[in-house]
Amino acid sequence: MSALDGLYQELILDHSKRPIGKGELDAPEGALTASHHEYNPSCGDEIDLSIAVDPATGLVEGLAWEGQGCSISMASASILSQLLREEKLSVDEAQERVDAFREMIQSRGEIEPDEELLGDAVALQGVSKFVMRIKCAMLGWVALEADLKQVATQRG
Repeated sequence: MSALDGLYQELILDHSKRPIGKGELDAPEGALTASHHEYNPSCGDEIDLSIAVDPATGLVEGLAWEGQGCSISMASASILSQLLREEKLSVDEAQERVDAFREMIQSRGEIEPDEELLGDAVALQGVSKFVMRIKCAMLGWVALEADLKQVATQRG
């Protein structure tokens, strides 16, 4: 195992043990909100992920989640939450992150992920080599994508 792989494993375990964004959504007044439940029947992981979006600017103002599952699914949701909390992303920019993560996680390690777009989520690139774990890593991201679609419908 390379030093980088070890660092990535440590980051995943840290996010799994001390998750960011876990809890109830504290949506600003007037925000558009959406919530989506995702379940992985192959392993039992599940997540409820909620977002709040400013209707005037289209910026994601809040994200929160509740879930249970393996360290990969919980760490992935935490890393996603951290990414959206650190950057004020529009709905379109958040979708761009989901698309980049999906491309990375489904690449079987064949592509070099865009660290500028994905931040710490690149730590999950190794998961792409384990087909049974891809759904675990994608769980929160798929829930976010569904939330983004709900908000887009509300915005018209």
